[in-house]
Amino acid sequence: MNMYVSNLSFHTTDADLKKLFEEFGAVSSAKVITDRETGRSRGFGFVEMDSNDDANKAIKGLNGKDLEGRSMSVSEAREKAPRSDNRRY
Repeated sequence: MNMYVSNLSFHTTDADLKKLFEEFGAVSSAKVITDRETGRSRGFGFVEMDSNDDANKAIKGLNGKDLEGRSMSVSEAREKAPRSDNRRY
């Protein structure tokens, strides 16, 4: 299951995120999303766990938890909606 994690501290790294979720089971990947131009964290990321049971336990255990003075929000990630603009590439 892929999870969306928001309201992260700007100091949280991929490794921090992975370690936090490993308390609930095996983590396939953990990625903090960064700004393309500055490389600075955008305050959210994604964590993927192979086991849906472990992922649900992580959501219940970590949603609303304080991390570096910020209350994290953890939920199942939704599919990215297709763009509806008329940009040409």
